[in-house]
Amino acid sequence: MPDSKSSSFHPALAVSNIRNFIPVVLETENVQYGTWAELFKIHARSHRVIHHIIKPEAGKGPKAPSTDDEKELWSTLNATVLQWIYSIISNDLLTTILEPDSTAMAAWDRLHDIFQDN
Repeated sequence: MPDSKSSSFHPALAVSNIRNFIPVVLETENVQYGTWAELFKIHARSHRVIHHIIKPEAGKGPKAPSTDDEKELWSTLNATVLQWIYSIISNDLLTTILEPDSTAMAAWDRLHDIFQDN
């Protein structure tokens, strides 16, 4: 039976370079938001972290973390997804959406708002 440390390895943690999976860099001048967002969502689904950017419907999706280990894993995955977002957007967008102690979902929503307002 695997111990809790080995069973907590998550497939999202194996991604070392998001640009290998999503070659589109989101920029304000060259608006490819729809393409970029769809590729990102596919990647997030395939790595089981879609709930870090899109709130699941009530009763669906993973349950809220309750143990310290689950909370630590959630925090690590959130930071991983946030790094993915920050790695594939332009510097201008990065400085626009970057906020201390942000979550991946908040950054995702800020980008959505920027491009849906245009």
